[in-house]
Amino acid sequence: MSVWEIDFYRRPLQDEDGNPLWELLICDRENTLKHLASCAQSEATADWLKQQLQKLLADGQPKPERICVFRPQSFSLLEIATQSLGIRLEPTRHTPTLKRCLEERSLLYPTYPNHIGQPYEPVTLDKPPPMPISENLLGIQWRFASLPAGDLIAAFSDRLIPILTMPREFLPLNLGLASTVLISGVVIDGGRRSMHLARWLEKVCPVSLSYISGSPDGLILEAGLVDRWVMATFNDAEMAIAAQTYEVRKQLGKGLHFLLIQPDDSGMTYTALWLLKQESSQN
Repeated sequence: MSVWEIDFYRRPLQDEDGNPLWELLICDRENTLKHLASCAQSEATADWLKQQLQKLLADGQPKPERICVFRPQSFSLLEIATQSLGIRLEPTRHTPTLKRCLEERSLLYPTYPNHIGQPYEPVTLDKPPPMPISENLLGIQWRFASLPAGDLIAAFSDRLIPILTMPREFLPLNLGLASTVLISGVVIDGGRRSMHLARWLEKVCPVSLSYISGSPDGLILEAGLVDRWVMATFNDAEMAIAAQTYEVRKQLGKGLHFLLIQPDDSGMTYTALWLLKQESSQN
């Protein structure tokens, strides 16, 4: 079954009365489906959206395995629209085909007679400032690490890890990475709080971990659709150099990196592992 990627939101267009127009864009990852429909902002409801999906399915389009959505406003409407359709809805920032289509369409809007003539960023979302995580989640210590791409799967595949998230599309081989490329990572020794931290992370859905220089420097977790969390802060010059190396390796690895939670640094037991990928729009 296919995976649909959907966006439903206002565009830099208006109707004859000067009201904003909303556009529905549906595509799949196999590039076999591209559906467009638009409506006035007053009609942009979950019911209208449900009707569009029902029409698409009635016209013979096979029901997708799931629908991926990156925009919070779209997710809210689709959550209602898909309740009776038996389609799983997945909030995720990883909608590459959809975002590419949105970028392409944004180049066409200025040629339309009903274009409003204002700057438009098709995939940029408003994000809140990063929030500090609760002190009762903090681990004992943390550090940067790296593994050759060729060893990444073998290092964790034979371990019993309670929480393991390694999307197939993020595997080094599927990204075309050479086995010698070093994959950046962050390792957190959680001690007795290890599982508590892992469960919290599982709930917020990690997307990427980035080093941000400042006073102090910080390690920022991007999570969910727009959430941001301060995982750590530091003023140590040696740590800052390690953080810069972490970011360089992440770029060389096409954004691929990992987050590993473990009780201690014995290397005997792992609590959780996420294989993450930073999108270029986050840089």
